[in-house]
Amino acid sequence: MIIITGPTATGKTARAVDLARRIGGEIISADSRQVYRGMDVGSGKDLAEYGDIPYHMIDVAEAGEVYNLFRWLRGAREALTDIEGRSRQAIVCGGSGMYVEALARGTTLPEVPADMELRRSLHGKSLEELRDILGSMKTLHNTTDTDTCARAIRAIEIQTYYAAHPEVNPEANAPAPEAQPLIIAVDIDRDTRRARITRRLHTRLESEGMVDEVRHLLDSGVDPQTLINYGLEYRFITRHLLGELTYDEMRRQLEIAIHQFAKRQMTWFRGMERRGFVINWLPASLGRDEFTDRVISLMK
Repeated sequence: MIIITGPTATGKTARAVDLARRIGGEIISADSRQVYRGMDVGSGKDLAEYGDIPYHMIDVAEAGEVYNLFRWLRGAREALTDIEGRSRQAIVCGGSGMYVEALARGTTLPEVPADMELRRSLHGKSLEELRDILGSMKTLHNTTDTDTCARAIRAIEIQTYYAAHPEVNPEANAPAPEAQPLIIAVDIDRDTRRARITRRLHTRLESEGMVDEVRHLLDSGVDPQTLINYGLEYRFITRHLLGELTYDEMRRQLEIAIHQFAKRQMTWFRGMERRGFVINWLPASLGRDEFTDRVISLMK
């Protein structure tokens, strides 16, 4: 398995497509929001870049559905089996570090049932109280589990289940993969990354209809709080459309949030290296053919 990852706005999709075209590959998206239909511009699907290259794990759920790491791992592994069964090369591409690492590590997640008694006991607690409870049960690597009270309660429910059933705790029992995948990360300096983020945001807002996309999702009946929970573009544009932010406030705050998100992505990837993964960092400045040649040389 080949993984192409890196922070946002580094051109990962184009690199993966170039490689897939050269070696007969198919792409599995590792992006937590590209799974949703109708969320195209804000999630950066860039479907036109794929051309004739097959892709998987994009548009597999309706916007507003609950979609999580468990469902993504199941779908990604089904795609891997399908691709390999046809003697094609799977290329995982995306910047959701938790998804990338779970797949690379061979993590399997059990289906954790609802614990209604626990939910009732947590009902009414503030988000800060729930964060403290969850923090006492596990190390909080990111803020996804504590975006809302509902998510925090579900995370506590899962950790409570793992405590009662340690044999299924993925953090304690993740099997080592037979062979570590080849992980390529697109390396870009901070100033260039920031400039790309700013330029891309301007294009999506002014030319690609990102605000209209979010308006359409709201008009189609997707709950505003659900869109806010999806984060970044969907959070700030929804708040703008609800009248909570002016257009300029939305744009300014969103740009800051994307820069912060890119920093968190880099922190995750560096953490993966500390946790034993070998990540091959290739400069974003490499030409398309040169980048692909470098990846192919690492495959040998």
